[in-house]
Amino acid sequence: MPPLTVAELRASLPRATRLIGLDPGTKVIGVALSDVSLTLASPYTALKRGKLGAVAAEVAAIARKEGAGGLVVGLPLGMDGSFGPAAQAAKDWGRALAEAAALPVAFWDERLSSAAVNRAMIEADLSRAKRAERVDAAAAAYMLQAALDATHPG
Repeated sequence: MPPLTVAELRASLPRATRLIGLDPGTKVIGVALSDVSLTLASPYTALKRGKLGAVAAEVAAIARKEGAGGLVVGLPLGMDGSFGPAAQAAKDWGRALAEAAALPVAFWDERLSSAAVNRAMIEADLSRAKRAERVDAAAAAYMLQAALDATHPG
């Protein structure tokens, strides 16, 4: 199944179905979950980046457990909006993961999501250790929230 836009993905979901946001890092994948009204994104967990099949099984299990019907994968575009090797790698990974997990996928620009979340956590006076534990899922939520806000109908 080819990737959809976030708006197309939203429109294709049955009522009261959530979206999973994924922020794929080199070692850790941040996971966020939307509410059933597709209005609010929340940090969910972080998964260790490993073999695609194992990660897809974990994502599919989360989707079943939480009633999610699609994935929004963060796309690390260049600061000038260019589509470079990191973005291509994320797109290839996201497509393969979506196919393995049998879920439709859309991609969303995730530039500066980790930096923004880290800055907010520093301002909230979270220790470095607490930030390290939470930044990946929070960055996924930041990215998913931006996608939800930009495609909210009305």
